[in-house]
Amino acid sequence: MSPDSARQTSETDASAAAPLLARVAPGIFVVLWATGFLIAKLGVPYAQPMTILAMRFVLAAAMMAGVAFVMRAPWPRSWRKIGHIAMIGILLHAVYLGGCYVAIYAGMPAGMAALIVGFQPILTASVAGPVLGERTRPIQWLGIAIGFLGLMMVLWDRLVIDLSHPAALLFAILSLLGITSATIYQKRFCPTFDLRSGSAIQYIAAALVTVPLTLLLGVGDIVWAPAFVFALAWLVIVLSGVSIALLTWMISRGAASKVASLFYLTPPLAAIGSYFWFDETLSTLALGGMAVIVLGLYLLNRSRAA
Repeated sequence: MSPDSARQTSETDASAAAPLLARVAPGIFVVLWATGFLIAKLGVPYAQPMTILAMRFVLAAAMMAGVAFVMRAPWPRSWRKIGHIAMIGILLHAVYLGGCYVAIYAGMPAGMAALIVGFQPILTASVAGPVLGERTRPIQWLGIAIGFLGLMMVLWDRLVIDLSHPAALLFAILSLLGITSATIYQKRFCPTFDLRSGSAIQYIAAALVTVPLTLLLGVGDIVWAPAFVFALAWLVIVLSGVSIALLTWMISRGAASKVASLFYLTPPLAAIGSYFWFDETLSTLALGGMAVIVLGLYLLNRSRAA
């Protein structure tokens, strides 16, 4: 077989696989992203949250750079595109995850932080119209609102309204702005790039932000127990490698508000995982909230598919 024929065959196979990946990617992403809450809880007893985050970004940057070089992935040819990819990494990783971690570290309950970040689909849908030209119909707004209502039901037992930590509230809001801005920014300025080299650039940029912040807050003690090594490996390989690649790919192919709506599903799945893994209770209200979230996503995605 000639090189041209082999290349054409490879491209045909990739084109045939794309529809299948488009169908299964959202489900795989939501499950993997939800494990982040469980793995973080597993690793926190052995190191401070920001220390774990900084280590994750440094290791992920090295991993993805190695993958890019071994697989001879193409790198961006302009500093402008490199800057766009780096900005996505700072917003998605350093600002979103860093803001959430610092908010919890500063005293905000995890349920409250999750609820604030849960505004993301609403905020994304509001911004996607004027910035990206995406039209959100009334039934889609209804689906977004119902999804948020379900999220509140799931997190209701874990919500603690405490305004005695204003810094924590600011960092939680910063986290919300980070994930929303990352979604809009990628869709607007850099919708497509090689996931291998692009991820390496993103994590390098995120590490350059989070490592100095971690040093400022204090690294603290690190206990290299088997559970911590497993948690760190999962955060780096599965979450920073596979799940972020899926998220980036879905943003490049789908509507920003539709991708953002998937984040409604992560707290319910994390709650189910906590029930089986950490023996945490699941109330009837939380179970009902999960059903409400599914209804909201059905309304949102049914009209988009049409």
